Amino acid sequence: MASTIDRPLAPTRPGTGVIVTGALVALCCLTFAGVNVVFEMSGRFTEGPYAEYASGLAVMNWVVVGLKVLGAAVALLSVARIRAALPPALLGILLWGAFALLGVYALGSVGQAIGMATGLTGDAEQIDLAGVGYVFFFLLLVVGYGVLAISYSRRLALPKRVAVLGALGAPVGLGVILLAIPALLAALGLMPSL
Repeated sequence: MASTIDRPLAPTRPGTGVIVTGALVALCCLTFAGVNVVFEMSGRFTEGPYAEYASGLAVMNWVVVGLKVLGAAVALLSVARIRAALPPALLGILLWGAFALLGVYALGSVGQAIGMATGLTGDAEQIDLAGVGYVFFFLLLVVGYGVLAISYSRRLALPKRVAVLGALGAPVGLGVILLAIPALLAALGLMPSL
C-alpha cells in the first residue's frame, strides 16, 4: 500500500479571496482591452501627427487587445473549478510571466516618474493624476497576478522552475512586444522608425 507521501497532492480549490482576485484581474484586463477597442472604433489614430501610420498603430492596438484578452483568460483559468485545457505547468508559466511582465512595466513606469520628479528626465509638471492612476492601476495588476501565480503554484504543487521560466520569459515577451513588432512595422513603412 502506497503511503500518502508517494501519492501526488490533489489540487485544492482556491479560496474566495483568490477567486475574487482572479475575477477582478480579468475584469481589469477586459476593461483595459475595451479602451483599445474604443480607440480603434473611434479612429483615434487616423488624424494628427501619426495619421500616416494609422495602419501600424492599428496592428499594435489589436496585438495589445489580444494580449489583454489572453491575460483575462489566464486569470480566470487559474481560479476555474473546471480543469483548464492548458497543461498546469503552462498555465503556471503564463501566470508568472504576466506577473513579471507587468512588474517590469510598472517598475519602469515608477522609474520614469521618479526621473521626472527629480528632473533627470522630463519635467515634474508632466506628472498628473491620470499618470499616477495609470501606474497605480498596473501596480494593482502586478499584485493581482502575483496572488494568482502563488496560489495556483501552491495548489498544484508546481515546481519552482515554472516560476523561473515565467519570470525569464517576461522580459523576452516585453522586448518582442515593444521592440520587435514596432521594428517590423517600421520596416514595412507602417510606423515611424525608432
